[in-house]
Amino acid sequence: MAAEETNSAELLVDLDRAAGPLHRQLEAAIRTGIRTGRLAVGSALPPSRALAASLGVSRGVVVTAYEQLTAEGYLTSRSGGYTTIATGPVARWEPPSPVAEPARISFGYGRTDVSQFPRAAWLRSVRKVLTTAPTDRFGYTSGQGTPELRAALAEYLNRVRGTDARPDTVVICAGYAQAANLLIQVLRAAGATRLAVEDPSSEDDARALALARDMTVTGVPVGPDGVDVAALAGVHADALILTPSHQWPTGGVLPAAARTAVVRWASSRDALVIEDDYDAEYRYDRAAVGALQGLAPDRVAYVGSASKTLAPGLRLGWMILPQRLVGPVVEAKILADRGSPTIDQLTFADFLTCGEFDRHLGRMRPLYRRRRDTLLAALARHLPQLRPVGVAAGQHLLAWLPPHLSEPAVEAAARARGLAVFGVGRYRLTPGPPGLLFGYAHLTDRAIEEGITLLAAALSDLP
Repeated sequence: MAAEETNSAELLVDLDRAAGPLHRQLEAAIRTGIRTGRLAVGSALPPSRALAASLGVSRGVVVTAYEQLTAEGYLTSRSGGYTTIATGPVARWEPPSPVAEPARISFGYGRTDVSQFPRAAWLRSVRKVLTTAPTDRFGYTSGQGTPELRAALAEYLNRVRGTDARPDTVVICAGYAQAANLLIQVLRAAGATRLAVEDPSSEDDARALALARDMTVTGVPVGPDGVDVAALAGVHADALILTPSHQWPTGGVLPAAARTAVVRWASSRDALVIEDDYDAEYRYDRAAVGALQGLAPDRVAYVGSASKTLAPGLRLGWMILPQRLVGPVVEAKILADRGSPTIDQLTFADFLTCGEFDRHLGRMRPLYRRRRDTLLAALARHLPQLRPVGVAAGQHLLAWLPPHLSEPAVEAAARARGLAVFGVGRYRLTPGPPGLLFGYAHLTDRAIEEGITLLAAALSDLP
């Protein structure tokens, strides 16, 4: 029996040419209709030509929207040309059990919006790889990564991040965590005993790895513009981990003179700078800041990944290394896992060279910027006593608390209202002023507004 066709009027689509890409608006309208149950499972959508004509748009707008929703599982294509609803309405949200999940809203950092993963474009690259890749690419790899991805990344990073990369200096890995592990392993084997890190900085990868290998970890103070190079001058270390383009977590951007000072320090100490370029693609209110690696490719090991730009589940990362480190790091990579999955590498290489990565970032920047703006407006309206910093880029910001408030007290008061917030103190090696991290990439505008309202109420409970 033929599926019952939904006419274009029943879709309730109202496109605004000034409000962003038309195919995205069409996707959102159909997705909402499915989630609410207004568009029934099994019903057929209008043919793409008919819907395009009724909306006054090109057929390509409708085809792109249908393809994306099909990739997401909302639609399915049937024989005879029908595109039908494949899934039913989403169940109404109910407040979670306080025992099972006390936080209804979380401002936790590091949770990119994976619902925006470009499934249709990624699928096109997968299909292309599976039909065109040479047979020998499916054998054991060299451990350094496929030539296609190393070449694509070198071109992209040189163009967008100002790096000085060649395909033979690029090594593919499973994200930043593995890059840090491999680099620390190689440095320790070569006799390194001291690692310097920014204070505050992330505590979940390099610090723990260095300590596990009996290395001494030293914190270098961070100021409004990133690492304090005057303090760095007195530090004796074999390696320094740095986030110069968007200091994590304070958001400072290391200025040109300070970058030169870091390179001078590394040269004088015969040290390696490990540049964690974790979210430089997302910038909103400032011009692009090039990678430190471009200034001193013989002193800087550059590390990037797809975790913040696409999805952490891909486990795709890359390093640009000084030539002397390529061989030892590749050997360590082979011992660790014999090399990263070939199909994923070839898919990402095609995704890069076809321009899909650039297009995806072009769609995500305005989305994250809007969420950041929503967060800043909510903070200004409900919590003007907090002082946000590091707001010009990335997927999070830091807000300094009034000095009389303690981070643990604020966290507990928020938790009692079903809100998860996290103080910056857990990332410090030495004491400092209180502040809260606000990750916003994964939250809707409504959740951000509700979360800040809850936090304001929680702070009003404190003395």
